[in-house]
Amino acid sequence: MRFAELGHTDDFFGRLVVTELVTNSYKHVGVGQIIVRIFRDACEPLTVIEVQDEGAALPVVRDEDHGATSGRGLLLMAQLVHDWGVRPLDGEGKVTWARCAR
Repeated sequence: MRFAELGHTDDFFGRLVVTELVTNSYKHVGVGQIIVRIFRDACEPLTVIEVQDEGAALPVVRDEDHGATSGRGLLLMAQLVHDWGVRPLDGEGKVTWARCAR
């Protein structure tokens, strides 16, 4: 997979981040294309994961709820990555991105 090409000896966290961001896009947008890009950060030794969708709603990290059966994905992801955020696109859609150590 792409993570090995970028120098990751273990791609578990990268695959986990991709899965969470794509699942979040699909669950909350549900229509249109979801585009995934994985590439090397130009300035730091990090790998960038971008997930683009056509939704306008921004992802929200929920407070920890021990009784909930879902809703912990972004909270977990935020603790595993270097940083992450959302970039609105002109027109419709957004790119949710995360930067992971290699």
